[in-house]
Amino acid sequence: MTTIRKEHAEPDAGLARALWRKSTYSGGNGSCVEIADLGAAVAVRDSKDPDGPKLILTPGQWRSFTDSIKAGNHRL
Repeated sequence: MTTIRKEHAEPDAGLARALWRKSTYSGGNGSCVEIADLGAAVAVRDSKDPDGPKLILTPGQWRSFTDSIKAGNHRL
């Protein structure tokens, strides 16, 4: 199940210690997302709003999402 949580609204030890990173493919246009590997989940956030909501995905959901992007199924 995909959930969205606000870090400041629901403190989560995993998110508090998360190491966020941007893709090496990110350009300098500010339209980036950051991800954090939480072990049992992958967190995704908007780099322009690091205190905003986070999308929490299972590793399988993350893999499916990235595979779909790599296959060209999205207009990015």
